[in-house]
Amino acid sequence: MSEQVAALIAEVDYAALPDAVVRAGKLALLDATGVMLAASGLSPEARAFARMAQDMGDGPCAILGTGQRAAAPMAALANGALAHALDFEDAFDLAPGHPNASLVPALIALAQLQGAAGDPVDGRRFLAALVAGCELSCRMGLALRQRMEEGGWYPPPILAGFGAAAGAAHLLRLSPRQMADALSLVLCSVTMPGEIKYSQRTTIRAIREAFPAQAAVQAALLAQGGVAGFEEPLEGRAGFYALYAGGKFDPEVLLAPLNGAFWIEQLTFKPWPSCRGTHPFVEMALALQAEHRFAVQDIAAIRAGIGPMQMMLAEPQARKAAPEVAIDAKFSVPFCTALALAKGKVDLDSFAPEMLADPAVLALAARVTCHVPDGAESWRGDAGTLEIALHNGAVLLARREAARGAPHNPLTERELGDKFVACAARAAHPLAEAPARDLARQILALEQCADMGALLA
Repeated sequence: MSEQVAALIAEVDYAALPDAVVRAGKLALLDATGVMLAASGLSPEARAFARMAQDMGDGPCAILGTGQRAAAPMAALANGALAHALDFEDAFDLAPGHPNASLVPALIALAQLQGAAGDPVDGRRFLAALVAGCELSCRMGLALRQRMEEGGWYPPPILAGFGAAAGAAHLLRLSPRQMADALSLVLCSVTMPGEIKYSQRTTIRAIREAFPAQAAVQAALLAQGGVAGFEEPLEGRAGFYALYAGGKFDPEVLLAPLNGAFWIEQLTFKPWPSCRGTHPFVEMALALQAEHRFAVQDIAAIRAGIGPMQMMLAEPQARKAAPEVAIDAKFSVPFCTALALAKGKVDLDSFAPEMLADPAVLALAARVTCHVPDGAESWRGDAGTLEIALHNGAVLLARREAARGAPHNPLTERELGDKFVACAARAAHPLAEAPARDLARQILALEQCADMGALLA
């Protein structure tokens, strides 16, 4: 089955992609590139990765936003650290996961490596690899019939690593057998324990995509070099699904014909730089405040209705109300809700150290309680209810089935362009608005690009 899956993914061809899929791929690249640029200037957690990448020696691949260059695996490591550091990248709510957070860094590194070797990767080849890798990551998550968390795993970077390996193999034009070998090799490298959710001081949750991005580049290059993998890396007796899901998966999801439909069209693009599960509460808090014009001091209590998937964003309550590090704050319903109410916005500056210590935000976060309402068991993780009780006795209510940014309630292309410009302005080497808008236009016309590596150099 693994080779059949690889053959299906390897057959993804730009010429056969519908216009909507091409557009979705370009938006994914625009969003991911902007977020990495912003993280290069805003994420102290990612700086050690850039330093190490450069210390390992010069190379042809850019560490975005920094002016530094490194060898392909190390550039993928550094850019992968940037990709999730701000928790602002796209998401796939249906699985859920972040299929492009390690895929895009891996593809950029390989495109620049290929360009340096005299085989420039044009925009069409890059887009096909992006669509292919995203497709496998999404399918692998959708095929699960036992939650990976039951075994103590943290799924998003693991699933993303397999998609990144497939996309990397696609960009290198590997055969289906070689792509399956790359999946075997990444199986030997990619993991992420659920302990990432429980440690109070760690920042691994921020830079987690560094590891699958590097592993994907290495896996594809080693497969290209002739390293043989397993016959059944996905379905084998000790393959991916046996190890991570007790062998419980649906092969039909993995093997379904493409027929012009790709999961990349179902991505969510984030309007706020925090965990997707916090977004309904940010959205509801801002909407209720805009509608009813109450002051923060008018609030007596806040009650958030969450689904089971959002429990990790609410417990333990004391830690979530007063997080120690930015990434923990971004994974907190109480903190993000309080932030939206106390400051009237949640943006790239909202998780700076001084904001984590802001008395008004902390006092409000301490008043947020979370519960699981009846029927919430079926929520995906981007839904919720919010109840704000005021001292005058009024109780304000709101509900969201899916927060803003979802495919049926999307950000506009203009909003994504503005997001890119705002992110690029925060890079370690900032881009002014005019060159940032020019780069965005080139990304959105990627099918005309002759050398992807040079575009992002």
